[in-house]
Amino acid sequence: FISSGTWSLMGKEIEDPVINDDVLEANFTNEGGVAGTYRFLRNLTGLWIIQECKREWEKEGKEYSYEELTDMARAAKPFVSFLDTDHESFLSPGDMPEKIRYFCERTGQTKPEDKGQIVRVVLESLALNYRYIIEILESLLDENIETVHIVGGGVRNQLLSQFSANAMNREVVTRPAEATAIGNALIQALEIGEIDSLEEGRRLVRGSIELETYTPEGPEGWKKPYEEFLQYKEL
Repeated sequence: FISSGTWSLMGKEIEDPVINDDVLEANFTNEGGVAGTYRFLRNLTGLWIIQECKREWEKEGKEYSYEELTDMARAAKPFVSFLDTDHESFLSPGDMPEKIRYFCERTGQTKPEDKGQIVRVVLESLALNYRYIIEILESLLDENIETVHIVGGGVRNQLLSQFSANAMNREVVTRPAEATAIGNALIQALEIGEIDSLEEGRRLVRGSIELETYTPEGPEGWKKPYEEFLQYKEL
């Protein structure tokens, strides 16, 4: 799963914690979950970078909706440059477009100048980072993951969801933006006896909401960009 928003949580629900040196080195954590489960996950930068770009452009008197910025990104040239979206330079607020340009300049890449290109570079890099993390996740759990479920406010960005499916070469299923509130209600229903089990509650939720499925489009075209992306990871 990916909980997608300002930040991203990427991982898998498991029955027993995984504790070893590889997990520590990969910066994964075992968080206590519902009904005795564990959320085995890693914290990642999410749409924070785009939010900060939008904030900076608004300071310049240029206001765009997220939908407008996404449309501009959709029309921009693909794979111009790549970001390590978890790099410390992107963690703090302040002139994010300039931070992006500086990262690209410092790593010998083309500097994205227009807004659509900047947003596209960020979205592509987020999707490629998801691939990087899911490959680590599979290695740590010694299993293959064929479908990735995405929840949270980030599901509203359909371009990112499609990019994620393409980059990971896996089916992506997006669930409600209000997943936290729905999960809270589900657990309360379980506690007061309105439902008999967690699985019953999950079946109820699945039958009550509309899901959107993204299948990979041209995943072969993301292989070389992924190899390039890895060159700039953790520089």
